Amino acid sequence: MGTLLSDLRFSFRQLVKNPGLSLTAIVSLAFGIGATTAVFSVVWAILMNPYPYANNDRMYHMRLWDIHGRQTGFGLTAPQWQELKKSPVIEDAFLVGGWNLTVTGSDVPEDLNGVYMSSNSMNFLGVPALLGRGLIPADAVDGQDPQPIVVLGNKFWHRHYNGDPSVIGKNIQLVRKNYTIVGVMPPRFTWEDGDVYTPEKITQDPVKAYYVGIRLKPGVTRAQANAALEPLIVEFQKQSPSHFGADKFRFTVVGLNDDFLKDLGGTLALLICAVGLLLAIGCGNVSILLLARGTARQHEFAVRSAIGASRQRIVRQLLTESLMLALTGAALGVLLSWKTIQVITDLLPKYSFPHEAEIRLNVPVLVFSVLISIFAGVLFGMWPALQFSRPNVSEVMQSSTRKIVGNVRGRGVYNALIGGQIALTMLLLAGAGAAMEGFLKMMHAPLGYDPHNVMSVGIPVHDGTYKTWESRVAYFEQLQKKIAEVPGVKMTSIAHNATPPANGFEMKAEVLGESTQSERKIRINLVDPQYFPILRVPLAQGRIWNESENHNAAHLAVINETMAKQFFPNGDAIGHSIKMAELKPEPPYFVGTQGSDDWMQVVGIVADKKNDGLSKPVKPEAFIPNTIAMGMFTQILVRSDASPLTLLHAIKLKVSSVDPDQQVNGQVDDLEHWISSQQEWQNEHLIAWLFGAFAVLALLLASVGLYSVVSYSVAQRTNEFGIRVALGAQRGHVLKIVFSSAIGAVAGGMGAGLVLALASSKLLAHWSEHSVRDPLILVGVTVVLGVVALLSCVVPARKALGIDPMTALRYE
Repeated sequence: MGTLLSDLRFSFRQLVKNPGLSLTAIVSLAFGIGATTAVFSVVWAILMNPYPYANNDRMYHMRLWDIHGRQTGFGLTAPQWQELKKSPVIEDAFLVGGWNLTVTGSDVPEDLNGVYMSSNSMNFLGVPALLGRGLIPADAVDGQDPQPIVVLGNKFWHRHYNGDPSVIGKNIQLVRKNYTIVGVMPPRFTWEDGDVYTPEKITQDPVKAYYVGIRLKPGVTRAQANAALEPLIVEFQKQSPSHFGADKFRFTVVGLNDDFLKDLGGTLALLICAVGLLLAIGCGNVSILLLARGTARQHEFAVRSAIGASRQRIVRQLLTESLMLALTGAALGVLLSWKTIQVITDLLPKYSFPHEAEIRLNVPVLVFSVLISIFAGVLFGMWPALQFSRPNVSEVMQSSTRKIVGNVRGRGVYNALIGGQIALTMLLLAGAGAAMEGFLKMMHAPLGYDPHNVMSVGIPVHDGTYKTWESRVAYFEQLQKKIAEVPGVKMTSIAHNATPPANGFEMKAEVLGESTQSERKIRINLVDPQYFPILRVPLAQGRIWNESENHNAAHLAVINETMAKQFFPNGDAIGHSIKMAELKPEPPYFVGTQGSDDWMQVVGIVADKKNDGLSKPVKPEAFIPNTIAMGMFTQILVRSDASPLTLLHAIKLKVSSVDPDQQVNGQVDDLEHWISSQQEWQNEHLIAWLFGAFAVLALLLASVGLYSVVSYSVAQRTNEFGIRVALGAQRGHVLKIVFSSAIGAVAGGMGAGLVLALASSKLLAHWSEHSVRDPLILVGVTVVLGVVALLSCVVPARKALGIDPMTALRYE
């Protein structure tokens, strides 16, 4: 024990004696461990263990693939759900619907996300309630009104009841109906992000459609499920064609996490590569410093050996020093990883990962990262000990006592480590440059509309209200009129489904006079005539329908320039007629005028605007009066002179004045934030931000490591430089000696980095708009890395020039 304490004290003195080297090594490991642990913990939570549901490996969504290879969902009626459960490949199935509900208690109703579930749903999902109970089959018998009970989501319980455990048995009023609270779900139960869960009334209604989730029987493969269920789904399509997004399709089951893997898997893979490079750079930094320090201590090892120290004793001492460095860096890395996990989680696209995932510090990942770092520290700390613990004492004592570079093999290892570090840093910089360029291009791409000072106010319609076309038109128009009265509101527009940059219902369109075989897909937008001026979308040709025509649901259409070019290449779109046969009303959920699926005359052409996301080409789209067909939800666009969100409370009061039971959607954003909420924007933002941060860290680590090594080299050769200066060596000669110790390794590393960047360009281009083959990116990162490397060597070089020969000759 006494020997161990002695080793620890001596190790601590050694670290304090060389604070620059020690801090650089510790910080390098801390950054590498912290970033790696954080990213791998996020990946583990999202990809490996995202769901708390029982047997979630056998839970599947059902999807369709149309003839164009696009994946779509579909809905089933309650009778179809009951028929589906009888399939021999299905163990169980549940259905889910949803409505916006309100809870009163303030000056305006609070919007709630109500999730209506079949009474077997919570047994299916297998997550026990945190308090009370979940839904049970006795809560809803088929064909009968369900019990007036409700289960609270965890976030709503904390938000509305401050986490009060005594809520069980209390009443809550939702849309003026009393419900008894029977349970509270745990934090990880977030199905459909529900605020409240209540049983759905199961009827033989042939119109109302639901999401249906299935669990396959043990041993049933996806291929077997697809083959067994596709004929049944085809039959369901014949029964209710409007619930299916395609006439011809291929059916498939999709795992719970497959969509998230598709949306975020590539981004996470890229981040894994980035932090892997950062960890390698950090370990490389430590390796270079420990090798340099160990080589410089040849004289110390020789003296120890000469006075009787055994090889085992010297090795044990260096092992203690290396472990102290590695463990200190690992401890700081753990602290850093906690904060980094939160930063990454905040940057993740909101709907790109399962909200059930518990993203927290993952102990196995942490242990792995720490062990890798300790291994690197110990390996390169022990190497000099093993190499020099049996020195030729007379040879070392006669040679220079302060010499960092030993033999040719030592120089080769030293240069290889510096070169590798520079190469990996350059690869990270090139990837970050490509990601940032792609993100900046997306940010500055022309939108075709003006989102500034415009917000989209979503207003849901409660189940069983405004069932007729006349009542719904009157309600929407009254809402618009009241909102327009709010001081500060400059203009309003009803746009049921037309908030860009991703908008419209995709439907098949026919052109009058053409064969039905020429049907093509277009985007249909239900808007009023104020939609175009409020978004400042210019009219290119023809006219927009007026307010009177909008009120009367005139069969008129305005199309965009892309549709005009594709459908009417002769430039004669005005006066032609188009028809969307799928635009059929299904009261009471989707109401419309007589002949809403009939021919509509094209009266105008507007300029293109983004309608399929920020990076995809504009799709053909048509705009028709919003009164032709209306669903259970509308959006009112509001333009103001100042930030429109400051008017939101006043708008909510106006909505409540029209109908106290109705409310504004809980999530309201202005259109500039609407853009930043897009999946592609958030993915690009995440990659650019984190890749850039990791690249900056790598550059910092490489520069500090290079600076420390060159400074250490100058310090060890103080007497040599003093003698050279005393003998008349010129400044340029001294500078050449200093720079030559690193310039070869730096140049080689930059060359290897360019090769790596070019070789990995296809991989990086998969997640970035621009390839790293872009000459501007390659030149830019080469210049940046070259300048940083030069500056890292300049300061030690100036120190070498300032050495006083008399001081150097006395230097011990």
